[in-house]
This record gives sequence, structure tokens and C-alpha cells, in this order.
Amino acid sequence: MTASLKRLLAPRSLALIGGAWTDAVLTASRVIGYEGEIWRIHPNRESSLAQRYYRSVDELPAAPDAAFIAAPARDVPAISAALARRGAGGFVCFASGFSEIATDEGERLTQALLKSAADLPFFGPNCYGFINFFDGVALWPDQVTGVRRERGVALICQSGTLALNLLFNDRSLPIGYLLTVGNQTCLAAEDLIELAISDPRVTAIGLYLEGVRDPQRLTQAATRARAAGIPIAVVKSGRTETASRTVRTHTGALSGADAVFDLFCRQAGIARCESLATLCETLKILHCGGPLRGRRVLAMGASGGDMAMAADTARHLELDFAPIPAASAARLQEILGERVQVSNPFDFHTHVWFDYPRQRLMFGVAQRAGFDATAFLLDCPPPGADDSAYVRVIEEFIAALPGAPTRGVVASSLPESLSAATRERCLAAGVVPLQGQREAFEALDLAAAIGAAWRERSEVRLLRPGVVPSAAQALGEYQAKQALAAFGVPVPRARLVASTIEAAVEAAAGLGFPVVIKAAGAILEHKSDLGGVALNIRTPAEARLAATRLASLADTLLVEEMVSDGVVEILVGMSVDPQFGQLLLLGAGGVLTELLRDSVTLLPPFSAAVIRTAISRLRIFPLLQGYRGKPPGDLEALVQLALDVTRYAAAHLERLTELDINPVIVRPAGCGVVAVDALIRLASGE
Repeated sequence: MTASLKRLLAPRSLALIGGAWTDAVLTASRVIGYEGEIWRIHPNRESSLAQRYYRSVDELPAAPDAAFIAAPARDVPAISAALARRGAGGFVCFASGFSEIATDEGERLTQALLKSAADLPFFGPNCYGFINFFDGVALWPDQVTGVRRERGVALICQSGTLALNLLFNDRSLPIGYLLTVGNQTCLAAEDLIELAISDPRVTAIGLYLEGVRDPQRLTQAATRARAAGIPIAVVKSGRTETASRTVRTHTGALSGADAVFDLFCRQAGIARCESLATLCETLKILHCGGPLRGRRVLAMGASGGDMAMAADTARHLELDFAPIPAASAARLQEILGERVQVSNPFDFHTHVWFDYPRQRLMFGVAQRAGFDATAFLLDCPPPGADDSAYVRVIEEFIAALPGAPTRGVVASSLPESLSAATRERCLAAGVVPLQGQREAFEALDLAAAIGAAWRERSEVRLLRPGVVPSAAQALGEYQAKQALAAFGVPVPRARLVASTIEAAVEAAAGLGFPVVIKAAGAILEHKSDLGGVALNIRTPAEARLAATRLASLADTLLVEEMVSDGVVEILVGMSVDPQFGQLLLLGAGGVLTELLRDSVTLLPPFSAAVIRTAISRLRIFPLLQGYRGKPPGDLEALVQLALDVTRYAAAHLERLTELDINPVIVRPAGCGVVAVDALIRLASGE
């Protein structure tokens, strides 16, 4: 596929099939400087001395490397069959009226197109095409802006309009490929990621996605991109979309569809951007040296207002505005004098504004103070005004950078306050020009997140059932606990009895007081809400009273030992996302689950180290460490229980729909953990 795609994307001959839209493609080809053969095909247009028209693909003098089809949808299958018969390299199907219209006729035409194209790779249908700024090719029915590139980013978009928006950016984003996929009937975003990875001219990959066609292939492509040192940033629409499946457990409710994609990005080391603007700024950072090695950022400028805004803007991010180390701070104080307070963010005032040797000294010290990125915040006058003094300061920042172990950044508070000429001067020097303070800090944070994922060797290996189970039955609590116990999950000593009063009292006495008595039954999935649980029963009389009440709720009762030395209650659960498969969820348990919504979710592979780190991110983690004189909890036993749960889930991959242990009572260190309530839902099967 990659070899065929290279022929399609860097063709030596083009066939433009259709009327007005292909006129626009011809114009785009001329603008970008395409040097190969261009053949026009139209059944009715007359040839002239300036332009020859062929009536069909069969009349062409040779097989075209690439074709652009802007014909009626009904004619496209026959045209694609002719291209396949001639041995073409592939095509762009601009025509619409296929599966995107969700009709029987649209689906019929889609299947006919797939069959007629045979092994030919194609973009679309309903696709805007592509621009290859590396090789000078534009199968693109619109304006082409931008310049040829020797190195640049690959942009892959599921929307032609948003691809145009990115193309029209005034941010000096160095675009090498702009690729749209339309309906993804043949070529999908995953295929184009593979192509971009194989091209040494590509420095980073940017995606606009509306959906993921093949999560497994996307995972594999992301893994290969990381291995090749090609970082990925993405904007995906649908953040407010609610999960379509019905969930009955806390685990399912806490892991919505968009949250799962967020999780996938974090774990796979992909930067998920909130906007196209942040995508552009993130890609500029990634283009200029890849991910950041850490989150330590020094922000500096000649304005106290800018520095205050910087601190406020970044307050929700994970960037670390650490103090300037003492030695560097002392040297800066020596250079600038006592009137300047050395801090981070660092307002160096305007005392050195026209003292260029001192400026360079100051920048050089700051750039070597041990920060992962050093950001000079400055807004310049608009075109037509005299910006020479501003540009000179930027030049001193650039001149001081060579040899410094930091990423140099020039950032403007307003996107328009950094001219194209200044941005290009920065890029040429390896300094990242970032536009818009919020987007700049978001981009730095995202580039640092990719760097952290790469350093930690974070990865994703999906566990997906062949078919996502739908109709499922809940096991009774006792049966669920026994199933988990077979995989090592610690559960309370228990007896399941018919709902006779004396049988429950006898079971309680046999286990030893105190005990818990519960109404048992698969239909009682939230027993506490129904009053189906009696806790801390300490005498036969209390057992008789509780059993009498609970017998009205269920035919059987579950009598269990009472765990009374808990340090904290934790939720451990598994759910199955329709696209990404099994997920492990860890969070605040018991009555705090819905109140705090304090949880973390993980995709496989699951390991003790990954689970331990995830637990440490919970807001209730201090309780596990021993809070205000309380004993620390048995963290290692909790980690092992979570691993046992994942082993059970993997063994029941094709049937498990939901698993919810809430709560797991974590006892003091060395005393273990106990799963005191559990719900498992399994699809029917052997």
C-alpha cells in the first residue's frame, strides 16, 4: 500500500476527469509548479490548440499515476474500473452521493466503487483531495497557498473545509502534506499516518478526526510513529457526544466515549488539542525539535502585565514555572541591577531595551538556567509600523541561543502580533514562533506530555472482543465474588442461605460476629439504594431482625464477615468500549464514587507499575499513604487485586460487558484488601 500511495502522491502524470472542478485542479497544479503530464478527460468538451480533451480513460496515451474524478456518482464505478484496467496508480474521488448520504443507492454505489477499483488506492469519495508541497503536486479543487518544502508536517483531515482552514493559516506552519480522506472508503487516516512515517521529510503529523475507523490500526500506527520519532497531534470533534450504550455500573458511567479517546491519546503519547489554533502551535514546536524533554518552562519579557497573564493563562496546565536556580538568578541580578526582581515568570523591565550587549548576556544566562523551554513573550507592531526595535530584541534572543540546552520560543499574546517575516526568521534559526498566549502555553504543555509518554515508554495494546457483547446477564453477588476469587481476588468469608430467618442467624454465628447480611439476587444490582444491606450485625438478635426485613426483598440472603479495619474504600472496575475494548477503572469507592468522581482509567497493557502510578494520581491517594495519623493502606495488595481483575477480564474477553467491585476495602499495610461487593455482567455463551 505504501508503494502505491507514493506513486499516487508523487505522480509523473495526472488525469483530470470532469468539468469545472477539474479546471480548478489544473489551476492549483500550475500554482504549485507541477512539472509532469496533465491529461484532461471530458465526454463533451471540444479540444483546442491549447487543450486536448480525451473522451475516456481508455483513450489516454498511458496509464496515469494519479487521477482526479469529478464526475456524477453514477459514472464513477465505471471510471475507476477503467483506471484499474489501464494500470493507474490511484485516484481522488471528489464526487459525492455515496455512503455519506446514508441511502440504499449511496451504499450500492459505494460497493460498486470498491469492486471496480480493485487494488487501486483512492481518496474519498466525497473528498477534497491532497496537496504535496514536497514534490509539487496539487490534486486540489481550490486555491493553493503556501510554498514548497524540504521538511514539514503532514496534515490529515476528515473534513475538506477544515483542511482549507489549516491551509489558510497565517501562523507559518510548515506544511509538507495536506491530505483529506472523505468517506475513508479505501484510504483511511491510519493508512496516511503510515505513509507519513515512511517519509523522512515529515517532521510531525497533525490530524483532524471525526471518528476512528480502525482503533487497532490507529494504535499500531501511533506505535510505529513513536518508534520513528514522529510525534502526532490531533483535534477530534465529538467531545460532547454521550455514549450510546446503556451502563448499569459506576465503572461504565465514569468511562464515556470521549474520555476513552482522551485516555488513548495520553497513553499512546498523542497530543490532543482543543482547537485548530492549538494544533498549529503544537505542530510548530514538534517540527522544531520534536517533543519537549520536560515541563520546566521559563517565561520572560519586559512587561509585568504579560508575566501576570502568563501565570494565569497556564494555571490549569501541568507546566512547571520553577524558580530560576540561585546561580543563574544571581548572574541575572548582576546584569540587570537591583531594580529588577528575578522570578519566574520573569519581568526584566525595559532597562536593557536598547542595550543590546546586555540583552544578549541576559538571554544567554536565562537560556542556560536549566529549563526545558525558554519563552520570550513579545508582541510586535502591525505591518506598516516600525517594528525594528522589537525585531532587534528577538534577534538578540536568537543570537544567544546556540549551544543552550533549552527550546527557544518567541510567543506573542495576540496571534496577529508576530509578523510573517519575524516568524520565518525565528523558524530559520530553530526558534519556535508561537502566536496567542493561551495557545502557546497549551502547545508547550502538550509537547511536554508527548515527551513524558515517550520517556516512560507508555504504550497501548488493545484487548478487543471479536464482537462487542450486547445483551448480558448479571451474576449474583456471591457468584461474582467466587468467580473473581478463582483469579486471586480476596473476598470475605461468606455463606449463601435460603431466606429463612434461622438459617441466616445460624450462618452469622458460624462466621463469627460482626457480620453483614445482604439481600442476594442478580436483579438487585444496587442493593444499598433499596435498603438491601444490613451492616455491623453483632448479635443473634440483630441478625434475626435484619434477616426478617431483608427476606422481603429476595429469596436468598448473603451473610458475610464484616471488615472493620478499612483505611480507604476504592472502586476497581472493567468496562468494554465499543471501539477501544477493555478498560480498567480505579477510583474513590463506596459513597464517595458519585460524590467525588475521582477516578483514573487505563487501557492495556496493565502492569503493576502502571497501576501503581495511576492510583497515585487519585485525589484520595493521601488516605492510602496515611492521612493525619491514620495508618497507611496496603497499596501493594490493592495493585495485585487490580491485576487479578484484569486477568479475569482477559480470560472472559468475548463475554464480559461490565465488572464493578465497589468497594474494595483497603486495610492497613500488610493486612491486605477485600472486595466486599461485586457485580459482573456476562453475555450469553459457553
